[in-house]
Amino acid sequence: MTRFVTACLLALAGLLAPFAAAPASAQAERCPKLVAGSPFLAPPEPRALPAAYLQPREVSLSYIGHSTFLIETAGGVTVATDYNDYVRPDVVPRVATMNRAHLTHYSLNPDPGIEYVLKGWREDRDPVHYDMEVGDLWIGNLQTNIRDWEGGTIRNGNSIFVFRAADLCIAHLGHLHHLLTEQDLGALGRIDVVLAPVDGSYTLDVDGMVEVLKKLESPVVIPMHYFNQATLERFLEHFASSKYAIRRENSSTLVLSRASLPTQPTVIVLPGH
Repeated sequence: MTRFVTACLLALAGLLAPFAAAPASAQAERCPKLVAGSPFLAPPEPRALPAAYLQPREVSLSYIGHSTFLIETAGGVTVATDYNDYVRPDVVPRVATMNRAHLTHYSLNPDPGIEYVLKGWREDRDPVHYDMEVGDLWIGNLQTNIRDWEGGTIRNGNSIFVFRAADLCIAHLGHLHHLLTEQDLGALGRIDVVLAPVDGSYTLDVDGMVEVLKKLESPVVIPMHYFNQATLERFLEHFASSKYAIRRENSSTLVLSRASLPTQPTVIVLPGH
């Protein structure tokens, strides 16, 4: 009888072994909101003058120009990334995120109608941390260092902002200057859409950016922060022989959902406004 019980316990342990590691492996596939485990608030009624008319499980993403995108959720929450005084969306966003790099990435005089102004740095260089919900949108950030004009380092000078809505995780890399560490990649977890600076000089060089994007393994990459067509094409050439497809859109607005994510990793080029 004892042998029978022992054999049963060993068999049960063998069956459960694959599941014992599941939480750790699954965690790496989730964006920070899912790792944190907090439930989302129920989507509120749409606000007036939405930028797009969306279904409940969709997110609208419009490329305004430079590093600025307008993100809108089905619940009517609008976000402008790298909000500045030169490149702005036509609507006043409910949330504005900023990065320290220079004046095309932040504003000293944001529109007073913006409800949440999120600076991606602190003047004392200590880390800044966001973990907040605005309607049906969650916003978090991961800080990285940046170079100064003399070649030194500004600690925590850049924030990678992560937005989660409709079960989609969108990461804006900001003014990324360095490769992401394994710890960074683990903190970011699953990223479905990455907004990547591809100028190759002021931010990370092209080879470095390609390495970052391949490690993130996001289904969708959207280039930003390029100054001319030649710069964009140089970046795209690095993907010509890779597993990434290249897709060029005529519209600057893209409606995204988990169901519509491409099965093959894709670089989607959006024209600016």
